[in-house]
Amino acid sequence: MHPRRPEGFDGLGYRGGGREEPCPGVRPFGGGAEMGHWVTTPPDIPGSRNLHWGEKTPPYGAGTPLGAAGLNEEPGLGAGGPGAEQLNRFAGFGIGLASLFTENVLAHPCIVLRRQCQGPRALWKGMGSTFIVQGITLGTEGIISEFTPLPRELSHKWNLKQIGGHLLLKGLTHVIAMPFYSASLIETVQSEIIRDNPGILDCVKEGIGRVVGMGVPHSKRLLPLMVLIFPTALHGVLHYVISSIVQKLVLLFLKRENSHSLPTESSTSVQSMLDAYFPELIASFAASLCADVMLYPLETVLHRLHIQGTRTIIDNTDLGYEVLPINTQYEGMRDCINTIKREEGMLGFYKGFGAVVVQYTLHVAVLQLTKIIYSTLLQNVS
Repeated sequence: MHPRRPEGFDGLGYRGGGREEPCPGVRPFGGGAEMGHWVTTPPDIPGSRNLHWGEKTPPYGAGTPLGAAGLNEEPGLGAGGPGAEQLNRFAGFGIGLASLFTENVLAHPCIVLRRQCQGPRALWKGMGSTFIVQGITLGTEGIISEFTPLPRELSHKWNLKQIGGHLLLKGLTHVIAMPFYSASLIETVQSEIIRDNPGILDCVKEGIGRVVGMGVPHSKRLLPLMVLIFPTALHGVLHYVISSIVQKLVLLFLKRENSHSLPTESSTSVQSMLDAYFPELIASFAASLCADVMLYPLETVLHRLHIQGTRTIIDNTDLGYEVLPINTQYEGMRDCINTIKREEGMLGFYKGFGAVVVQYTLHVAVLQLTKIIYSTLLQNVS
């Protein structure tokens, strides 16, 4: 008896052009309303949708590590045991969710420490505004790519013109989001003794006020946005370039290593599952780490330029029981670099760097814990 599930089933509807012929007396599948009955697995989320070695998640039974069931077999009864394909889907969902939680929730206290190097109080302040800035960045990038020839993604057959347009798109996106990034930065470093709890949309209001020059407290030391354009765009584009290159190299290395490894028959399903999902997470981790470490001095300069003149009051990181005003007098990026080098030395560019170590140590711990949990679950199922 032929299975009723279509050949192209992938948990989210039909992927692929082919359909099986229905058995006599069985009503064929209809439109999109009937397809909804087959949606039984969690939706793809960022971090889990492209975790296979390819551009898209492979369709059911067509190359997935555990999707070895043939056309005449019941789904979920392949080499991975009962429910292997379903477990594969939920594993990808869970791994991607763990990655998002680590990068955005657990990492935020370390980002706050890195920006102001203060004590463990109010470590998650300003986290809502960081999500708003990310949303503005993604929305701006999508809108610009829709109404301009600037490519949002690079094809495999890229050329210098496409790379230039792609990097220009990234730079424009960071420039447009710059006022809101500045307002979010102030929320994360401002002492709670001075400032009341801000609303979620205060970041948007203060960003717009920074553009029009109204409603935002400032002084004569406040740098114009035109002065901040170059360092902001430079940091954003360099971070993207470095992280993209490192991610591609790590993925290539891990793919080559996995192709040489020959797991035993008893661990084939478990090892195939891990080899399919974790290389992407490891590559993303290595890319972010390398970019943050290499650009940390530039990030220090950028944050000092954004905060100057905004009447920001921070906690005293040395004594811990008083606050200090930001009263720097930098004239621009070059003056800030020269002043830090002259007055604080080269170590002045790396103040708060210990928080980076803590941040990525936590990230490694979560990745390792996730790997252990899924390895245990897969071994129990197989």
